[in-house]
Amino acid sequence: MTELKRYTRASGTAGQPMPFARAVQADGWLHVSGQTPLRDGVLVDGGIVPQARQCLNNLLEILDEAGYRPEHVVRCGVWLDDPRDFGAFNAVFLEFFGDHPPARACVVSSMVIDCRVEVDCIAYRAPEGR
Repeated sequence: MTELKRYTRASGTAGQPMPFARAVQADGWLHVSGQTPLRDGVLVDGGIVPQARQCLNNLLEILDEAGYRPEHVVRCGVWLDDPRDFGAFNAVFLEFFGDHPPARACVVSSMVIDCRVEVDCIAYRAPEGR
């Protein structure tokens, strides 16, 4: 049976505990839950650009904690509150993944918190010994 490793300190606005793992790792795959533009439980202000950067920084922090790097990301899912933010989001995404772009889906959706963007990802790196 595959051993699962869970990264479980998920928290929402004002630091409230959330009922899901921030990420789960199995057989070299890391599934990172959707990251919103929260820093220390507080929503980052300033529109799509700072919010996109915060989402991606949160994502990279979890990747780093699990021993992964941006080039290990094979797929991202992106939810935008406003389709007019697509171009600005792409520019920020390029800053983070320019040399190693993952596959990606992007949809317009209402958000659970009052933010403009949410991003999740799946990353892979071969388990040690393989």
